[in-house]
Amino acid sequence: MTPQKVLLSWSSGKDSAWALHTLQQREDVEVVGLITTLNQKAQRVAMHAVREKLLEAQAEALGLPLTKVYIPSPCTNDEYEATFKAAMLTAKKEGVEAMAYGDLYLEDVRDYRIRLHEGSGLEPLFPIWGIPTEALSQQMVAAGLRAHITCVDPKQLDPDFVGRVYNADFLSDLPETVDPCGENGEFHSFVFEGPMFRKPLAVVQGERVERSGFFFGDLRLAG
Repeated sequence: MTPQKVLLSWSSGKDSAWALHTLQQREDVEVVGLITTLNQKAQRVAMHAVREKLLEAQAEALGLPLTKVYIPSPCTNDEYEATFKAAMLTAKKEGVEAMAYGDLYLEDVRDYRIRLHEGSGLEPLFPIWGIPTEALSQQMVAAGLRAHITCVDPKQLDPDFVGRVYNADFLSDLPETVDPCGENGEFHSFVFEGPMFRKPLAVVQGERVERSGFFFGDLRLAG
């Protein structure tokens, strides 16, 4: 059977990375590339606030081509959907058969993605959907996945967690009210090492800034 050609929605964070790792273990699919939405004005990944150069370095270290989808800032939902649907149409023409996401358990997000796929000809895949996040977080860390925390919602988590590395110590220090995978938007991350990488990325933590009610850490490539 010919493997299904899959494009992975890539946020630059740990859940996307683990979705990639999970898909790479399957014989029925072939991940042919990554697709990421970026703020056109800031040239950063939305919410994760990751610089475009860091995103490009990730893709190179993963050995996968990267499709960038630029959206304006501010961006209405209609503008976002039109832009993303155009990207899906292009992917379909290039032979992609499905698009995968690293969602875990938020039903409304999954339902939205499924609606977005209607009429696109691309099957939506959710390779890590429904895995309990306590078990998943431990599994990722045990497998060697490491990520920098790039964004924190101070309403849910202390801003001092910005810049920390997602590892066993990080998980043990999280309050019980915080999901260990940050699935409720408590924090976002940038993955720099793990079994899905050909080589780890060397990054350094810059200044911490507050913007739009969130705290961000400005990562840069080392050297």
